[in-house]
Amino acid sequence: MQSKAENSFFEKVYDVVRRIPPGRVSTYGAIAEHLGSRGSSRMVGWAMNSSHAAYPHVPAHRVVNRNGMLTGKHHFGGSGMMQQLLENEGVEIKDDKVVDFKNLFWKPGEG
Repeated sequence: MQSKAENSFFEKVYDVVRRIPPGRVSTYGAIAEHLGSRGSSRMVGWAMNSSHAAYPHVPAHRVVNRNGMLTGKHHFGGSGMMQQLLENEGVEIKDDKVVDFKNLFWKPGEG
């Protein structure tokens, strides 16, 4: 069970993730830094792990690690669903990594 502080942090994470445009990706660390919790990228990951129960929907597939790797893919049922969702948005994936990560990276707070 989540504490009130965790729940509040998770909701803030979800609000940021919902703003990531389709076809773009962000990172656990960039989201944590945007929320003023620079060292809390692991907490952002925990929020993504719990996001399946959030409403409205959280596009957790758009959050990758700092190198563009699909590190959260096992939370999508291990079926390649995270990759498929990204590819459906036009994001090219090769060897579990976002191709052209630098250009597809979305920094929280940008338009």
